[in-house]
Amino acid sequence: MGRLVDGFGRRFRYLRLSVTEVCNFRCTYCLPDGYKKTGSHAFISPSEAEKVVRAFAELGVGKVRLTGGEPSVRRDLPEIIGRVSTSPGIDKVCITTNGWNLERQIDGWRDAGLTNLNVSIDSLDREAFRRITGHDRLGSVVAGLDRALELGVPALKVNGVLLRETAQAGFDHFAAFVRDRPVAVRFIELMRTGDNAEFFAANHVSGTVLTDWLAARGWTRRERGPDDGPAVEFTHPDYAGRIGLIAPYAPGFCDSCNRLRVTARGQLRLCLFGELGVDLRDLLQADEPERLRARIEAALAGKPAGHRLHEANSGDTRQLAQFGG
Repeated sequence: MGRLVDGFGRRFRYLRLSVTEVCNFRCTYCLPDGYKKTGSHAFISPSEAEKVVRAFAELGVGKVRLTGGEPSVRRDLPEIIGRVSTSPGIDKVCITTNGWNLERQIDGWRDAGLTNLNVSIDSLDREAFRRITGHDRLGSVVAGLDRALELGVPALKVNGVLLRETAQAGFDHFAAFVRDRPVAVRFIELMRTGDNAEFFAANHVSGTVLTDWLAARGWTRRERGPDDGPAVEFTHPDYAGRIGLIAPYAPGFCDSCNRLRVTARGQLRLCLFGELGVDLRDLLQADEPERLRARIEAALAGKPAGHRLHEANSGDTRQLAQFGG
């Protein structure tokens, strides 16, 4: 039984480990002006990543997701995947990527031990994709995802932010996309951060527009797995894939939280939209696994019941690339 339990009885088997704050996309909802360096790039090293993952694994975590920024900007990403995948107790190694390098690098990631892949695709319309991300790379991203299917990556998901301009047409396009592809497409409600208040006000739509659309077309809710993320997914007998929703503004969203975050600078974040964090870097560099595990366990006493997005309070999260979304 895992030892990571907070004051509300929630158990944590899922770690989101950011390996960089750098991103090479300019998404309208996150980094519309592109990534701006605000400090040194002394991000977590492969050996530090392995140490933190081993500590969490010994506390009961079995699933690790590598995030950013964009993880593939790191040339040593295959080494990080390999170190994480060979850590005792870890049975799922995931990456969330914007797909920039996916077509060229997915074979190497799979060889290194990758088991799960999430690809960010906000629109299947080429012009809308270019407008949202700042890059005309939709074809390459989809080709990379299809290559992952060929390689037999066990779990493939597509993430798309739910925006007012793409909602209705996007549902039709993505439903056609998963008719023959065993892929889960999850729409994520746009979240307000410190830097995007004006964009949020103009572009946020409730996730009910998707659930109403699915219900009207015969999609039914799928049972949630024990280490699944926050998505509610739906299936249809005529489709190989699934469609889901991540709705952080829905009542009770935080009640089933099962994940913790470590930033690219070695801080434990108890909530994506919290404030400050618990520094782990000194213990990673000093190689003190017992003290590291003790600090992680002790930190859980400070995990809040939920975020405060309903109060327009996103903590100290300026944009999602900062802490790994």
